[in-house]
Amino acid sequence: MATRADTIAHLLDALTLPLSARKMFGEYALYLDGKVVALVCDDLLFLKPTPKAIAALPDCPTAPPNPGAKLHLLVTDALDDPDPVITALQGIAADLPAPKPKTRKT
Repeated sequence: MATRADTIAHLLDALTLPLSARKMFGEYALYLDGKVVALVCDDLLFLKPTPKAIAALPDCPTAPPNPGAKLHLLVTDALDDPDPVITALQGIAADLPAPKPKTRKT
């Protein structure tokens, strides 16, 4: 089951960060500061498990976003209390390295 566009719109609205979403294979990647910080698969929010994200959401369960993927933090109640999720997303962006500049093909 693919993620619905209205789920993405609702998440982007509720999380009050300059997040952007990009559709990939029927699912979505969420970007903050040009870095992939989360995935939305089957209408579920999966955060990258960086140290700051784990510290912000210590009791968050983990699950793979798709079969064979690494474990991510599965945020099931993101919209009930978005502040810890916002803190986790900011922490993920801080923990991840800057994106590599894209080279132009000639």
